[in-house]
Amino acid sequence: MSMHHQADQTPTPRYKPYKGPAGGWGALISVAQAWLTSDNAMKNLRMMLKTNQNGGFDCPGCAWGDSPESGMVKFCENGAKAVNWEATKRRVDAAFFAKHSVTALLEQSDYWLEYQGRLTEPMRYDAETDRYKAISWEAAFDLVGKHLNALPSPDMAEFYTSGRASNEAAYLYQLFVRAYGTNNFPDCSNMCHEASGVALAQSVGVGKGTVTFDDFEHADAIFVWGQNPGTNHPRMLEPLREAVKRGAQVVCINPLKERGLERFQHPQHPLEMLTNGDKPTNTAYFRPALGGDMAILRGMAKFLLLWERQAQAEGKEAVFDHDFLNEHTTNVLEYLGQIDDTSWDEIVEQSGLSLVEIEQAARMYAKGKNVIMCWAMGITQHRHSVPTIQEIANLMLLRGNIGRPGAGLCPVRGHSNVQGDRTMGINERPPVAFLDSLERRFQFQVPRHNGHNVVEAIHAMLEGRSKVFIGLGGNFAQATPDSPRTFEALRNCDLTVQISTKLNRSHLMHGKDALILPCLGRTDIDIQAEGPQAVTVEDSFSMVHDSNGQLQPLSKLMKSEPAILAGIAAATLGSKPVDWNWLVADYSRIRDLIADTIPGFKDFNERLKHPGGFYLGNSAGARRWNTPSGRANFRPNVLPKDLIHERTHATGRVPDLIMQSMRSHDQYNTTIYGLDDRYRGVKGQRDVLFVNEADIIRLGFKPGQKADIVSLWEDGRERRVKGFTLLAFDIPAGQAAAYYPEVNPLVPLESTGDGSHTPTSKFVAIRLEAASATGLIMARSA
Repeated sequence: MSMHHQADQTPTPRYKPYKGPAGGWGALISVAQAWLTSDNAMKNLRMMLKTNQNGGFDCPGCAWGDSPESGMVKFCENGAKAVNWEATKRRVDAAFFAKHSVTALLEQSDYWLEYQGRLTEPMRYDAETDRYKAISWEAAFDLVGKHLNALPSPDMAEFYTSGRASNEAAYLYQLFVRAYGTNNFPDCSNMCHEASGVALAQSVGVGKGTVTFDDFEHADAIFVWGQNPGTNHPRMLEPLREAVKRGAQVVCINPLKERGLERFQHPQHPLEMLTNGDKPTNTAYFRPALGGDMAILRGMAKFLLLWERQAQAEGKEAVFDHDFLNEHTTNVLEYLGQIDDTSWDEIVEQSGLSLVEIEQAARMYAKGKNVIMCWAMGITQHRHSVPTIQEIANLMLLRGNIGRPGAGLCPVRGHSNVQGDRTMGINERPPVAFLDSLERRFQFQVPRHNGHNVVEAIHAMLEGRSKVFIGLGGNFAQATPDSPRTFEALRNCDLTVQISTKLNRSHLMHGKDALILPCLGRTDIDIQAEGPQAVTVEDSFSMVHDSNGQLQPLSKLMKSEPAILAGIAAATLGSKPVDWNWLVADYSRIRDLIADTIPGFKDFNERLKHPGGFYLGNSAGARRWNTPSGRANFRPNVLPKDLIHERTHATGRVPDLIMQSMRSHDQYNTTIYGLDDRYRGVKGQRDVLFVNEADIIRLGFKPGQKADIVSLWEDGRERRVKGFTLLAFDIPAGQAAAYYPEVNPLVPLESTGDGSHTPTSKFVAIRLEAASATGLIMARSA
């Protein structure tokens, strides 16, 4: 069956709890189906063996790293889906757009849109026919340059970046935009790990994780906070199960019982597959209230302080690492005072755990000589995410668990180069040292004022303060909160430009003038004037390595991201401050500029020749603290008085439930590979709400009934999504969960993290209302 036909068919919705482990036969069958429906099966199968291998290409999925010494196949189920998704033979070209108006395409699902295949030629929107029509590259570049140069101020343009852009593309992009005159860099990291960067920079002086891949082999305790690696970072499951196997503690803190955090069957272990065995991936599993993680961490610290005082009184071995605290930290007494000021009642009430459970977690932490703490979106998408991550750092500092083998901080990034893009300067609030470096090297006055992040960019477009939007990859319309307002913001622009591999909703939410510029993906061979080119990426462990495409591009009219950016820059700025087209003839020239201006990249081109790439280094990992005090800072934050926002309370309505948004297993960010969510037992549907069965009954509904979901926020706007099926699920009482982007319309644009501006997608106060058509459409199967 072709992808096209599969996308056109509507599968029968089902809900039946999944009994198998993560990975294993379920993953192999899913990958085989993806291969068979790619229209490119044999080529893709051969190509998959080059994924994350030396001389091959970097997986376009997540940012999890690999051991360079491992000879095993280095892709997971979702990586295979990402590759098959990109490496299809199907085309979206002028003939496709001649058949489909934009209005007609708006009626299709996101799943259907991306299933149509690869974009193969540049297109411009024609308002008279409501269709995209072919345009030459030269005319497209001239159009962008004309719009940008006509703006009264460079700050009236927004330059968005997806985390899949390469280091070379990101560096060119930021250089062009700063030479143009603005720091407006709304970026996908603004919606995910922004809180990690802000919090860690203040605590330990660097906004990245401090661990390497090898540290996982030496940890005797690993804590996994608010993360679902089975779906989002499946290659992480192997180090977790190996840790359990050697006797380490693996402690999972997550409201949902995610299958990947329970047990894993390794598809590359023949005996395990033949016997249908599996291994556990945790030694303890705690299920907090949404947003209750900071209270758990504070409770763990309070137990540590209690035991430290007992040890001092009894002359026993200290619980705290006093040598580390004295040599490397500041503010510890203020932090300990804050712990004393936090009551046990407050901790227990907010955490959603019992005191016994918090004590158990604290004992597991205290027992570990080398501890790693990992976290993801379940921690970063709350109003108090920055203080929560600083509480993680505080707890780790107490026992010196930063800057030694087998220990450290590990924010697990999403897109495969989202960390690298930030390293390259995609930052609306850039460090002064970086701007100074650019100014010295390129001899132009670099803009020094802060630019717009994602939320600020949406406000600026809504209010007419920004009139041009350029998206380097991604799907801005669907990745962002408060969807109807984001759609309006994009349509309010004079020009929208989307640099993309596949059709998505952002192409349909267009400005008065609009361009679709088709780019090469990771899987495509990239040939420029000086020959075949490699790009580079940085993983979650600060390893930088090259990526070489393996497939012939579907069309000669597709260009690489660096080539597209060079074309736009040349049309806008001429040859200032560099000869853009000369640079993209050979990407090593771009890497030389990176080496000249960004610390850690000296001899960039030479170091890339090392198998597996090279380690950028991490100052905090080496116990060098790039903070004003020159030390690691304890941050004595106060627990939130109330997790529910005052603007929710101001509605005068009590929420029925607190909802988090999340991915399905057949999804990566806004890209939806299918309508199933295997590990959660959902098949053929996405408009579902996972709710505790007792809550469904308490609210006057029945499992399988449909309901409208309304979010509570006092600004006079109705935020509603309609006809969601209520699935009785193993989820803590008072909580709910649903897939994004379907529930993004419920996240208020104004509900953001303090200090991070990240939308609070993991804490949305909702009420349920009867849908217009009710009934037991989807009762739980036995």
